[in-house]
Amino acid sequence: MTESDNTVRAPRVLDLFEAFGVELEVMIVDAATFDVLPLAEKLLQSPGGEVVLEVERGPLAWSNELVCHVIELKTNGPAPSLAPLAEHFDAGLQQIRGLLAPHGATLLPGGMHPWMLPEERVLWPHGQREIYQAFDRIFGSKGHGWCNLQSVHLNLPFASDESFRRLHSAIRIVLPLLPALAAASPYCEGVHRGQLDHRLEVYGTNAARLPSIAGAIIPDVSTSEAHYREHVLAPMYADIAPFDPEGILQDEWLNARGAIARFDRNAIEIRIIDTQECPLAAISILAATVALLRALVEERFVPLAAQEAVSTTDLAKLYRRAVREGEQATVESAEVLALFGQRAPVALGRLWRALFEGASGTRTHLDLPKFAEAPLEVLLREGPLARRQLRQLGAQPTRAQLRAQAVELAQAQAEGRLWLPEYPTAG
Repeated sequence: MTESDNTVRAPRVLDLFEAFGVELEVMIVDAATFDVLPLAEKLLQSPGGEVVLEVERGPLAWSNELVCHVIELKTNGPAPSLAPLAEHFDAGLQQIRGLLAPHGATLLPGGMHPWMLPEERVLWPHGQREIYQAFDRIFGSKGHGWCNLQSVHLNLPFASDESFRRLHSAIRIVLPLLPALAAASPYCEGVHRGQLDHRLEVYGTNAARLPSIAGAIIPDVSTSEAHYREHVLAPMYADIAPFDPEGILQDEWLNARGAIARFDRNAIEIRIIDTQECPLAAISILAATVALLRALVEERFVPLAAQEAVSTTDLAKLYRRAVREGEQATVESAEVLALFGQRAPVALGRLWRALFEGASGTRTHLDLPKFAEAPLEVLLREGPLARRQLRQLGAQPTRAQLRAQAVELAQAQAEGRLWLPEYPTAG
């Protein structure tokens, strides 16, 4: 054995699109009433019965969130492909439903609980509770934007300043397009308040006390780690320091933009995708996101300089429109339209259709994986989950109607299928 054989080599840093980290949050509810139940600690226990922050379950890990009626499932380390993840998450959700059944509980998908009131929330009281207590003390966690929101996070790696710059620039372009596919929170406290993606509406107000934490949700251009630390992280930490003298919250995850740099793991985390009715729908949306990001990073549409020239103001306006209108939101900015070769205003749903089909009318333009084609076709034809929910029940449903819809959504999740409801007939 040579001396070099004894050398312990550091793991290779993953680069663009070499792996994926996926996190999925889901609500724990009463199996009869579908009201929220704070039972996450029942799922997060060591073999000795001690409540822990995370348990490993094969290809997945489960962990806690701010409130006790939410459980997070995530890939147990970077996954080399998205293809098997829907099956892994289906299996994990099935395990959780089995553990909850003796407690009279089950799971409910979606970006928000449709009738929960903020005062029903129970904060996580175990490990790392000082973090949640600090958030509560500084911002107040009784709003829906803290205690009633479930999302799917996508973590994408980078290995250098150059790959960080390219990935970050592409992500800021794609973020405003995502609610057209992923909006899944049309109801808050039992009614539709005008936003197809109400989770994103309340998410954007979480840290209004300190605007530097969320910015415009759509991040500004950043060219390197040093630039990001100087222009994003440092101002944020400085602004919160008077309220957080112990530095409990001064970490990268304090950043509330729609995508945040995680230099601690060389990744950028996209955070604005609502939890869908089943993992297949969620992973298919992630596949579309990755396909579009890859095309932008590879400059198949326009060069990097043209991507960075698009103003954050224009992207933020489109994002806010997409939060309200989903796939029906119109892209009006000439800068954004030019990125995709469009000359006239176009609805986001039609833009996604054009991107999927390409000039030749095939679905190879964005290199979509086969598993995602049928689910994405449903989203283009029927609209995102929130559109289907509204079409079934309207803007002011009764509690009984909302509960019946929740039963259908929970069943779709249990069966691992997209939800295609029966709609009321006209007249």
